[in-house]
Amino acid sequence: MIERLKGFFHDVKIEAKKVNYPSKDELIGSTWVVITTVIISSLFLGIIDLSLAKIIKLLVR
Repeated sequence: MIERLKGFFHDVKIEAKKVNYPSKDELIGSTWVVITTVIISSLFLGIIDLSLAKIIKLLVR
């Protein structure tokens, strides 16, 4: 059991060395893309939610 666990962590270490980590500039650029996408999506969904709420309110009356 211990040998299998050691083998697993050894394999994890080898695979972690193969990972291509982004540079600081790439990371900052990707972060801005994510933040912008979340803001646009939330505004879009908020507008849809308010519109549907008003339509349902009109139908209920």
